[in-house]
Amino acid sequence: MGSTKVAYDVLKREQDDQGICTLTLDRPESMNALNGELVDALWETFYALRHDDSVRVVILSASGRAFCAGADLAERRGMSEAQVRKRIDDYHQCFNAIAGLPKPTICAINGYAFGGGLELALACDLRLVDEATQIGLTELRLGIIPGAGGTQRLTRLVGAARAKELIFTAARLTGREALAFGLVNDALPAEGLMVRARELAEQMLLSAPIALKQAKLAIDTGAQVDLHSGLALESAAYAVTLPTEDRVEGLAAFKEKRKPNFKGK
Repeated sequence: MGSTKVAYDVLKREQDDQGICTLTLDRPESMNALNGELVDALWETFYALRHDDSVRVVILSASGRAFCAGADLAERRGMSEAQVRKRIDDYHQCFNAIAGLPKPTICAINGYAFGGGLELALACDLRLVDEATQIGLTELRLGIIPGAGGTQRLTRLVGAARAKELIFTAARLTGREALAFGLVNDALPAEGLMVRARELAEQMLLSAPIALKQAKLAIDTGAQVDLHSGLALESAAYAVTLPTEDRVEGLAAFKEKRKPNFKGK
């Protein structure tokens, strides 16, 4: 699969020669809870990935029995209110960088994902989950609310009534229940999770890079506006693909009944 690059003690990076980058949260002793070091590592890494043309698709997963248990409450207990407010801002900056990456992101939720851990997963484009684990936005049981995008991203994903049900009750869903709610794209046995993530990534690699970027942009921005404005955004994104060499190559490959050789130009 290629060499492993460990840029941070708490976040491992591995990339193959196809352009699939796998990031692994690596604080298993703390159930990969989000402390300052891990949040900074995620933000810096996704910022760098934004400008790394060798990366085409990103898979995010974790080591140990949890994907991410949420905020590191042991660290949080020693923080002032001002420090907590800053940390929430850090979450927003980090998760927005993930959501705004102009490349597909696939989150393989390989274990427990609660609170900020699920909010992290919601910032990704696709989510796969271990069918035997549990996930949920459980903040109300701690006297707070989801504050790192959960109330907004979950609502846009499953609708307001479903989001209210899940957040108001601090529900802990199994992987299969999360699939039924539309919170994840698939629920799988643990051993098949990364296999399926790589299958999806490899299928995405068959798409033209510029078209993939513009499709993501059109979907994400269009979801925030009315239909008329969304259609205008789609037309603008489509127009970006028209002068590309990849569009010409795609048409030629279709005519010649061969696999296209896209170059991202």
